[in-house]
Order: sequence, then C-alpha cells, then structure tokens
Amino acid sequence: MAWAGSAAVPAGAERTPDRVLTGVVGAGLTSLEVLRRLDAGPRGLVEDEATRRLQRYGENAVLPRRPAAWAWRLLGTLRDPFTAVLLGLGVVSAFATSWSTACVIAVLVAVSCVLRSAGEYRADRSVAALRDLVATTATVQRRADEESAPLVREIPVEELVPGDVVRLGPGDMVPADVRLLRADGLTVHQAALTGESAPVAKRVPDTPVELARPLFDQPHLCFAGSSVTAGTATAVVTATGADTHFASAHRGPTGRRRGAFDRSVNGISWTLIRFMTLTAPLVLLANTVLRGRGLETLPFAVAVAVGLTPEMLPVIVTTALARGAAQLARRVGVIVKRLPALHDMGAVDVLCVDKTGTLTQDQLTVDCYLDTDGHTDPAVLHWAAVNSLWTIQLADVPAPDALDEAILAAAKAAGGPAADRDDLLCRTPPPPARPERALSAVHEPAAARATLMDVGGVDVIPFDPARRVVTAVVQRPGRPAVHTLVVKGAVEDVLDRCAIDEETRARVLRLAGRHAARGLRLLAVALADRPARARPYTPADERGLTLLGIVGLRDELTATAADALAALARRGVAVKVLTGDHPGTAARVCAELGLTPGEIVTGDRIDALDDARLAQLADTTTVFARCTPAHKARVVRALRRGGHAVGFLGDGVNDVAAMHAADVALCPHAAVDVTREAADVVLAEKDLTAIDSAVAAGRHSTGNIATYLRIAVSSNVGNVISMLAAGVLLPFLPMLPAQVLAQNLCFDISQLAFAYDRPDAASVRRPSVLRPYAFSRYITVFGLVNAAADLATFAVLGVFTRGQTAFHSGWFTENLITQALVMLLLRTARGPLPGALRWATGALAAVGLLLPLSPLGAALGLAALPMAYYGCLVMVLVAYGLALAACRKFGWPVG
Repeated sequence: MAWAGSAAVPAGAERTPDRVLTGVVGAGLTSLEVLRRLDAGPRGLVEDEATRRLQRYGENAVLPRRPAAWAWRLLGTLRDPFTAVLLGLGVVSAFATSWSTACVIAVLVAVSCVLRSAGEYRADRSVAALRDLVATTATVQRRADEESAPLVREIPVEELVPGDVVRLGPGDMVPADVRLLRADGLTVHQAALTGESAPVAKRVPDTPVELARPLFDQPHLCFAGSSVTAGTATAVVTATGADTHFASAHRGPTGRRRGAFDRSVNGISWTLIRFMTLTAPLVLLANTVLRGRGLETLPFAVAVAVGLTPEMLPVIVTTALARGAAQLARRVGVIVKRLPALHDMGAVDVLCVDKTGTLTQDQLTVDCYLDTDGHTDPAVLHWAAVNSLWTIQLADVPAPDALDEAILAAAKAAGGPAADRDDLLCRTPPPPARPERALSAVHEPAAARATLMDVGGVDVIPFDPARRVVTAVVQRPGRPAVHTLVVKGAVEDVLDRCAIDEETRARVLRLAGRHAARGLRLLAVALADRPARARPYTPADERGLTLLGIVGLRDELTATAADALAALARRGVAVKVLTGDHPGTAARVCAELGLTPGEIVTGDRIDALDDARLAQLADTTTVFARCTPAHKARVVRALRRGGHAVGFLGDGVNDVAAMHAADVALCPHAAVDVTREAADVVLAEKDLTAIDSAVAAGRHSTGNIATYLRIAVSSNVGNVISMLAAGVLLPFLPMLPAQVLAQNLCFDISQLAFAYDRPDAASVRRPSVLRPYAFSRYITVFGLVNAAADLATFAVLGVFTRGQTAFHSGWFTENLITQALVMLLLRTARGPLPGALRWATGALAAVGLLLPLSPLGAALGLAALPMAYYGCLVMVLVAYGLALAACRKFGWPVG
C-alpha cells in the first residue's frame, strides 16, 4: 500500500509500504512537509476520511484479532509431537499391511485433532472476547468536518490510520509508527525493537535530521511496540498494522511467552515420546528372541507403543484452562489473556506487590506540612500545591496522580476558592503583575502570599522513577526576569539537590523518619530561582535548591487487604512488598496488616549485592523499600533463580520491567496501557482477593491436567509391562493390535471428563507444579500396581478360559473396568463426583462388559466369557482397589 501524493522512491530502491515514509522520507522532511505527504494537518483528520482510510488500509493490528479459521487450526494440530508419532506408527503399520491397526490409529488421530482444534477454537474466541474488555486505546485528535474544531477523544488502537494526530503521555503504548510534531520531556522505552533497556529521549529537532543516522536513533521518530516512560508529545501516524517496523521485526512465528506450564508439559511429553520409541523395538525383540514370532508381531508392537500415548493431553489442557479462565471472568472479573498463565497462577508461591493502591487505598489525604524544624508551615503546602497544579497542566498526564490530587484538595481547604485547581485550569490569560518579592517571601503569612492563581506555569520536568522528583517551573507575579523551580519528590532525592549542611540534612532525615514510622508517605519541597530563559529546563537545573520542608500524606489500608493476605498465606503464597516508599512507611503498613516486615532491604543495598547473594536475601526478605524499576526487576529475577514461581502485580510504567521478569504478570483494569499489554492476567479491581481466586482457579485446572496425565500414563505403563510379560509367558499374543487400540480409544475419550472435575479444599492448598521427576515416580509405582492386577487376571484367565479368543476377551474386559476404577480412586479431587465423571466411568465399565457380547466385539475378535470368570474378576478388582486406596491414603508416591 502506498500513499497518494507521497514522495517518489529513488531509482533502484524497493517499493515498500509506509515504511518508506517513516524510515527515509520522514527523516529528512520538516513536520509540515510530512503532514502534506500524508494529506493530513495538525488539527487531525476528518472522521469521514479516517473511515475511508481504515477501510482501505485495514486495522492497526500486527496480528489478526480474529481466531484462525477452523480448517487451518485442524491442520495445525498435526504438528503436535504425539500426533506426529502416531502418524509415523500408522505409516509403519500400513507398510506392514496391518490395515486394521492403521485404520484404528487414523481414527485415534482424527478424534484427537478434531477435539483439540474445536476446543482451541472456542478457547481463542473466548479469550479474544475477553481481551476486548481491556483493549488498548489511543488518544486521537479528529474533526467532525472541515470547518469543525478538533476534538480529542479515545479510540481503540485498531482504528488508527496513517495521518491521524495522536497524543502520547506517560504509560501509553506508542500505537503505531509516528513522527513527532511536539514533544515535552519525552522518553520512550523501545527495548522490543532495539533490545536497549534504558529509555531513549525523543524530541522535535530544530533542523532536518541526517539520513545516515540509524533509524531507531532518530529523535523525532517513535515506533509501535515502544512505550512512553515520561513526558508528553503530539505526533502524526505514518504507518499502521503490518506496515510498522514492529510488524517487520516480528513477522513469522510468534514469540509467545513460555512459562512454567509450557516447560513442564514439554518436558513430560518428550520423556513419554522417548519411552514410546523404545517400547516398540523392545516388544518386537522380546517376541522374536523368546517366541520366534518375527515381524508378524510388528503390528502388536506398534499398538503397544500407541497405547502409551496420551493422545488427549492437548484436548484436556485446552479444555481445562479455557473453562477455568471463563469461570474467573464470569465470577470475579479476572481476565486471563494467555491460557497457560492460568497454570502459572496456580504454581505461584511468591507474589510481589507495591504498597500503594494494593495494601492501601491509594486515596491520600494530607496529614501534615512541616518546615525543617518540624513546625507546621502553610508555605510548604502552598508550594507543593503549585508544583502539583502545574505538573498536572503542563505535563498533560492522562490522569492526575493521587498525591497531586490530595495536595490540591488540602490547599483548597486551607486557602479557599483561590486554590481551586479547576478554576485555574480554565484560565488562559496571564496573571496580573504584582510587586516583586524575594524567595524568602515563602515564609510570609498565607494571606500575604500570592495565591495559586497568581503563579504562572512556564515548564515542567516530569517525574522520572529513577530521579523520583518532579519539577514545575513557574513565574511569580511581578518578576518577569526570574523563573522559580518548584521541586517535589522523595525526601532523600530532594535533599541531594539542596544546598544544605550535613547537620540540617540529618535533622530533616530524623524528622522524616519519625513521621514515616507513623505510616505517612513523605515528600520534600524545595525552591530555586533562575534567570528567565526560553530554552527548556532539564534535570541538570535541579541543583542548589532551598529546602522548604516536608509534606506528610496518609493512605488508609484497603479493607480487604488483611483477609486477602491471610488467604494467600493459607495457600502457601508468600507476599513480598516492593515499593519506592520510605522503609518506615512500608514497615508500618505491613505490621498493621499482620505481615511481619522483618529486616527491610533498600535499593542501595540491592545495588551492593551480586545476583547469587541477592537470591539468598530475597528468599527471606518481606519488604524492599526505596526501589527503582530496575531494583524491582532484579528482585523478581532473584526469586525465580531461587526456585520460586513469581507473580508480580503492577499498574504503572515503573512496574513493566518487573512484570516482564516474572512468571506471570498481573495488573488492574485501570492500569496504564503499557502495563495492560505486559500483563498476562487483568483484574477488575486492584484487589488481592481476586488474586486469591485466580490462584485457586489455576490450581484447580492444573490439578485436573495432572490427574489425566498420572492416570492415563500410569495405566498405559502398567499395560505395557503386562503385555511384555504375557508375550514371554503365552504361546499367542496377549491381545490383538486392533483390540489394544480400541480399548485405548475408549479410555482416552472417557478421560475428557477430567476437565470438568471439581476440586476439594486440599487440592488447592499448595502451589501446583507439574514436576517431571515426581511424575515419573508416580507412574512407575501405580504402573506396577496396575501390572500386578493384570498378572492376577492372567492367572484367573488361565483357570477359567481356553484359547486366545477367550483370553483376549477376559483381559479386554478387565482392562476397561480397572481403568474406570483408577479414574475414581486416583483423581486429584476428593470431593463429590461431578456428573461428567460419573457418566464417563460408568460408560467405560459398561463398554468393557458389553462390547464382547456385541457384533462389534465379534468383529474385533472378542467373545462371551463364562460366568465363573466374572466372580473371580470381582475379587481381583477389589484387591486392586484396596491397593490403590492404600497407596493414596499413605500419600505415596506424591506426584
């Protein structure tokens, strides 16, 4: 797709879509020229034109929003390793002219593929619908018609088109490839494109940028897939959807995040596949050497290998996780964006959270405003409010920070209508001139000072999580030649920028420590006068400040936090607090919630530790204070290196790095765009109670998957051992290949009911992880128990039956009934049987009893059995059931 009116492509250059404009043409043109090439303007597109462009160029989506077509999904299931092995065994059977074996294998593959593709299709449609509830939006400037004034509004990112004028703020995802028209302190994180971990400064250059400069280093270009860490900007969209550089870099197989669940299932799957590839040659060799049967036993060896395959594993996994995700969304408003993340939630044993808004309500009120000697000083509140007011207006933040709102509310209550934020935001004329006053005037009585409406905003240096301060540059009445920097931020960081002696610094820190111990959140306020200038202010100007004092704010505890922490503790989930607040504040909040803070580790101590020592410390530490985003990410990685499954709950730009480092990332629905994109699980509210429900749902789904794997594979292993023993002991094959495959098909279909099992309290009490070693031990023990029951059946059959047809029928019946018994006795949940499981086990036992009596049974080589056999079979089944119950009662083996 190419734009009408765009610049001609140089001779010999490949004609590509809008990347030509973004990467080459846009680099050497002024903003006005770029707008002309796009047939757009700084006031934004007309709505009708935007609709036409959307129809022409499609949605702004890198990957299709709709699930893949059902037919393509069906073909995709053939890439599953188990399916590939089955197809290979089917081909071997066809070459050996064992058509019945080949046909039954084909039926097994077809049933598995159809059920899996249908389940995945439904699951993807459900997840797509849920994702729409947390869809990312973009702030766009459009017009109703050519004569209308531009209107700024939010639209879904998918509706953006080239030529749209968008606004960017802290926490926003860059929705497309854009060219900056205006920027104010803008820094962008573009690690998804360049791998650089540090944010990159972006600006509108004064002169055209050199074309030879690397594309991602050009300061006036931002790209889809990056995110705004600080500052604001207005930009014009130059490329969308598949034409963006992000789409080019990620074309081909998608880099889906792989968590603990994927690694566990893949490890178990390949262990079974290796076992399967050894089984068929072993059976063939045993029959050849000991019985001299040769290649005529090849179909039987193939059938035994097929019998080891848990064909329904992908179906069970998809169904169990999809049901769990749907129930979470319906009951508690938790949206799972990536189905395997539900298992990862069940495996979580450490949950990292911030303090503000999670353990506390994030509804702050000003508790005190003190000078450096600890006396109440209205001047401190006044200048803090000046900073908050102009930060909100000039930084153009998406939503006012709770700190700023609380300070402005307190200033309004103290100063009356003159301190009303809304009045000033609507005021555009410059403030009237007043007599010039010196910086020391901040200590005059409140009535003699300029009100908030008298101070004019000039510039703002936005908050940066690394600096932990925000600066508003203002002009006081009657002082046109002087700009005043009003700095507000973390106490230590503001003190580092002040011109004070060590005694004063120590006194202020002691004062802050005493109030932090009361659970207050503290901010320091400082001023500095600078000669007025036109060029922008930078963090380098935040030096030599005059300290005014501190503001203390109180945040009440969340009503449900204490109960939620106790519930998570009962589930074996340790909660760790990672916050940028003062250590005393964090400790007080944790103590009030019943969470023992212990020794508090601060960011400077984290910097002094290597990865190994940090992993040891993180395991025993509950509270990490004064943390930057990099500190949070390091702590999360350290916990994972220590063997923990880690979840991280965040809602801001400063949490994204830690969310990417965690096994599973969570965020509230109201989080900023970049955080919602990074999250695997989205909560309706920032409430730990919902996380407890998500953990329980994850353990429920994982328990059902684990139950299927343990029962299916242990039964299959027992059958293989029995077949090897029978092949050596009997003068004929213990079961025909078609009979082996038929019983395997019946068993696999019946086990689909495990996806609908209901857990009991004990099954969700501890983290659920599929561990290959414990799994192997489990199936070995119960496989041997199952083989012992089969050998006892062989003895009974030797007494009551004559000939291979009766033997095949007797073992076929015993196999299906014992497998039904295993489903009942070895299920993970110990509560009442759900209806699906009752019907499945009943049907399986009925097939075992009735199939040998039916015409289909005769076609499979089965026949009726003498009545005496059934009496002995009951005794074998009772002994088998008692053995299973004893193993389960004594908790061995634990898988």
